[in-house]
Formats: sequence, C-alpha cells, structure tokens
Amino acid sequence: MPRKKKDQSEEQQAQESAMIEIPKLNKPLQLVKGMKDILPVDQPYWAHIYHLIERIMTEYSIERIDVPVVEDAQLYLHGVGRQTDIVEKEMYTFTDQGGDDLALRPEFTAGIARAYIEHGMMTLPQPVKVYTIGQLFRHDKPQEGRYRQHNQFDIEYIGEAKPSADAQVIFIAHKFFKSLGITPLLHINSIGCPQCRGPYKEALMEFYKSKRQTLCEDCKRRLSKNTLRLLDCKDEQCQVVKAKSPSIDEFLCDLCRDHFMAVLEFIDEFEIPYQFNPYLVRGIDYYTRTVFEFLIQQEGKDEVGKMISFCGGGRYDNLIESLGGQPTSACGFGLGIERVVLKLKEMERNNIEIPIKKKREIDVFVAQLGEQAKRRAMTLYESLLEDHFTLAEAFTKDSLKAQLEMANKLGARFTLILGQKELLDGTIIIRNMEGGEQEVIDVKKLIPILRKKLGIEGKE
Repeated sequence: MPRKKKDQSEEQQAQESAMIEIPKLNKPLQLVKGMKDILPVDQPYWAHIYHLIERIMTEYSIERIDVPVVEDAQLYLHGVGRQTDIVEKEMYTFTDQGGDDLALRPEFTAGIARAYIEHGMMTLPQPVKVYTIGQLFRHDKPQEGRYRQHNQFDIEYIGEAKPSADAQVIFIAHKFFKSLGITPLLHINSIGCPQCRGPYKEALMEFYKSKRQTLCEDCKRRLSKNTLRLLDCKDEQCQVVKAKSPSIDEFLCDLCRDHFMAVLEFIDEFEIPYQFNPYLVRGIDYYTRTVFEFLIQQEGKDEVGKMISFCGGGRYDNLIESLGGQPTSACGFGLGIERVVLKLKEMERNNIEIPIKKKREIDVFVAQLGEQAKRRAMTLYESLLEDHFTLAEAFTKDSLKAQLEMANKLGARFTLILGQKELLDGTIIIRNMEGGEQEVIDVKKLIPILRKKLGIEGKE
C-alpha cells in the first residue's frame, strides 16, 4: 500500500508540472542568416558525395584528419593573412571565459598545418597526404550554394615540392567531378615565389595607382595593404581595369616558370581541359606558385563572368615555416559541397541521370495489432535485421489500416502482420503489397519463405 501512495503522489506531481504555463516566444524562431538546414530529403545527395570521397581517398591512400572547429585566432591572423577578406571581414572571433581570443575555423589548411607541426608529422614518410570534411564559418554575404556555415572537402599534400604533387591534387579534384558527371573548367595560374612576386606587385601597384579614381572603395584600400587582392575584386569597373593590368607570367623567375610548365605538362597528360588565367590569385596570403580553381556556369547563364567556383587550391610552400615549423612544401584544395549538391539537383531537373539512391528500398514492413503482438513484433524486427532484410515499421501506431498505409507510402514489397490470433497459433501473415494477396504461414518458416519471395540468398 505505501508503494501505491508513492506512485499516486508522483503521478499527481507530474500532472501538476505539466500544467505549469511555459512562456511563449513573441515570434517563431528561425534560421540565423546565412545558415541552412540539410533536410532528410537532401541527405541522399550528401551521402552519395561522402561515399565517393571516401572511395577516391582510399584509392590514393589519403588518410583522414579532423581538426577542431575552434582554434586560436592567431592561427588565422598569422597563417591566412591579416589583410585578407577572410580575416578582415569574415572571421567569427570571440573571447572565451578564460580570456583567450578564439575563432571558428574559416578554412582548413591553417589548422591542418598546425596539427602537422604540433604532432611531429614531419617525422612520418613524406608527403603526408590527408583529407577532411566538415563545416567552415565565414561572415560573408550569403549566396546560392555558399552559406556562412558551409561544408567543405579538403585535401592536403604536405612535404613535397615537386610539380607532380600539384598535378595529382588537381587530377583528384577532376576525377571527383567526373565521377559525378559534372564537367567544370579548370582555371590555373602561377603567382610565383616571394622573390619574383615582389617586382610584379610593384608593377601592379604602379598601374593601379594610375587608375585609382575608377576603383571601388575596397580596391583603393587594397592598394596599400594587399596588392594581389586587387585582381580578385568582382566589381565590374575593377574587372575592366584588371583586364589591362600587367600579367604575372611576365615576371616569373626561371624556377617558378619551370615548375608551372611541368604542372601543365602533367595536366595535358591527364587530358584535363584548362584555361590559363594570369589574373587568378585566390583569396589567401599563403599561396605560392600554382593556384587553380574549377569553375562551372550557373544554370541559364552563358557569360564567363557568371561562372562560379566549386573548388580552389594551390601550393603553399611557406605556410608551415611561418607557423613555427621547418621549411616544408605543400599543396592542396578545398571543395564546396553545397554547390556540388545544387549542381546535382540542376542536372536532375535537366533529366540527366545521376547515380543517387534517393530512397532506401524497403523489403519488409512489420505490422502488429495488440500490445502482446507489438512486443513480439519488435523482437521479430531485430531478428530480421540480423538476417539482413531491409525493414520499416510503425510501432507507435495501433491501427492496422494506418500501418498498411505507411507500408504503401514507403514502397514496401511485403508486410508481415502479427496479431493476437497469430501469436496463439504460432503463425504470421505475409501480405504482397503490390497485389494485395496475403497468406498465413508458420512463423518458424518465415525466413526462408521471405528470401524466396524476395529472390535473395541467405547472408552470413
């Protein structure tokens, strides 16, 4: 009796708690600007891309690395560059409770370089070839396929100076797109080394100074802070100025020119279509020599200016040393996954077949009627999973009609129906969902009968 009183008291308290009024919001909560939900209907695209990435990485013995979302802000200030748009305008920074200045990662390469140094990876066989997939954060103007939190696939080859490394990371990006049926155009350039880039930056500055009155405000500021960034401006008037500016290929030293020509020869061997773009510089300070982007035209657009970048990267031979490591050559790329997903959807709209399994094909739906049957059906479900059947259920529903409607909606081929009578008889009903025929069988013979109906062999 005391136990019963205690239970009643607890039940009464629970009811009283449920009656407490919860303050309501003045307006519904919505996504923060620049963020995006990836809903279940879109997950098959993402799963297909991740599966392809893992397959290609295995083929080239590239190992996975994951670095933190939060890093010391100095890593990006020093590694990416103080005068870059990423650091000046886009980086999410904050001071934590301990007084440390931290940042949400805006890109992967600096964090991977930090990990390479911190964990002594220079003692491993070189090059160290790693990849990662994850979220990046940039407080940029949101645009289609590029959000303030976006997902990126990243490859880094660290510890190799030869042009064959540049060429291979480019080929891997090309292979990824080709495997998806996407045909972007490779834009490629060399921005030289610090020695030959110095005279070029001086010539570029002199030219842009003479055009100062026609420049946008950002470019006027860049004139004295980060000259190469002038070439990355998207303002239409600045684009006109850029087209008449000095070209870096006229300033490359012999070593940088030879390196670039060797990269192009490899790309020719791979038969990758490309366009030499002498004004391609990328948006980060650590790049040296080879830089590249894979560009794809937006749907319904035919102007080159409307092409968008899906992937970009290059060589960064000075980054490791600038972060406190030994002089170490490296190269890599980053690839935006949201834009790839949008392209796949565009291809579908244009009736281009893409190899994406949108829905899991359901072999068997397990239905039940009554509490005892429900308990037995739940254990049967687990048993069928162990036998590798593809299943679905709606154990929270009591109505058989509702369960059969769910089975139809999911496209199940067969539904197993277990009720009180079947429990007593040791039987189960198999319903063919296409024709509606059903039969009662001995539950002990269920597995071989299901396999025969589905046309599948038993699996170990």
